[in-house]
Amino acid sequence: MTVPVLTIDGPSGAGKGSVSRAVAKKLGWHYLDSGSIYRSLAVAALKHHVDLENEAAIIDIAQAMVLEFDCGDELLVRLDGEDITAHTALEGTGNIASIVAALPEVRRVLLQKQKDFKRLPGLVADGRDMGTVVFPDAEYKVFLTASAAERAKRRYKQLIEKGNDANLARITNEIEERDRRDMERKTAPLAMASDALYIDSSDMALNAVIEEVLNLIR
Repeated sequence: MTVPVLTIDGPSGAGKGSVSRAVAKKLGWHYLDSGSIYRSLAVAALKHHVDLENEAAIIDIAQAMVLEFDCGDELLVRLDGEDITAHTALEGTGNIASIVAALPEVRRVLLQKQKDFKRLPGLVADGRDMGTVVFPDAEYKVFLTASAAERAKRRYKQLIEKGNDANLARITNEIEERDRRDMERKTAPLAMASDALYIDSSDMALNAVIEEVLNLIR
């Protein structure tokens, strides 16, 4: 039986996670946050004090790690049974995740882990290359973006609300640098699938974005 797949790709901070989880919940589908897979690998690499230039060691960790996702209103991530959600949300973790995600062999190892999330009644896959690389034959595809300035404001607000120190200018610079790195990498660069629905959420309320995505499936 064919398993329907909705891919939602786009840069960091565009609202992919909130939209994807809400849509998955309304549809009763499974949910895949591919960014959390790479962020979890970044946490594991830091935990094992691995040199980020040691690709072989990173591959070993990627193969061995066991991940669990509890996708309610907030995403809960467990690595080998340990709750690492707070660690995956840190800006430094995101930067390391972007670096290891550019390693071809690491992406190959984690590719099958992502494909395994595809099962009935359906899957909402959130990431940067879901519709172009992981699930190129997905029936429904969305490319969700927003300006770097707006994404930085959202990230700044999230960090402040959680009691973390944050600097808006630094966050903006990191987002712009990550965008550049993700778009220019040789393996699976950030790009919009030719058959994806383009949504700019800069001036849109969350519920409006969710409804537009649901309309695509309806």
